[in-house]
Amino acid sequence: MTTGVLSKPSRRAVAWLKLLWPLTVLALLAGLPGAMAQTNGGAVTNPDSLTPARRARAFEEATEKIRADCVQGRRMICGRIVKINPDGLVVDSGYTSLMRTPLNKSWLVPGTVQAARDTNLIEGQEPGSVCAGLVCLTAPPKSRTAKPKLYDYVVLQGYPAGQYTYTSVGTVQRTIRRFSASLAGALKANRAAAGIQPPVIAPGTN
Repeated sequence: MTTGVLSKPSRRAVAWLKLLWPLTVLALLAGLPGAMAQTNGGAVTNPDSLTPARRARAFEEATEKIRADCVQGRRMICGRIVKINPDGLVVDSGYTSLMRTPLNKSWLVPGTVQAARDTNLIEGQEPGSVCAGLVCLTAPPKSRTAKPKLYDYVVLQGYPAGQYTYTSVGTVQRTIRRFSASLAGALKANRAAAGIQPPVIAPGTN
């Protein structure tokens, strides 16, 4: 004889429910944008109808996220300049001996200084770790007296700014990591690569 009391679900059933519940929620959320875009009359709302204040806030939030990633991914670039291009210096980084005093007092060190590449260097993931390998350095400090020359050394902090492709030997092209000595420069490059542009606000709007 059955009763009107429901039996408790089995442990296996509970486990399946816990597993499927997040997927169900994600499926529902995936359908929300389309549903929310519908008005009572069935017309689709244009994303550009966001208020200028909301567009500006979204731009600021995206910018802050990129800035935080740049700061987190910063590296110490210490190495020999192996190629000078108009848009950046190709540096073989990993000369940790350049970080010794007094060489670390200047970002540019003459190529006549005795320095050796650390062959056992493994690049860490912590902010400020010594960068290993070929990289492109953009936006180095400007100085009338300090002009980088081929085979000089650089010792400075760089912020990740995407990738860089250059011609190494003959017609051989090589893609390496790009770093900017300027946080503002790295922010601008990453924002442009992500297609994030400042919102255009017409006069008299809010």
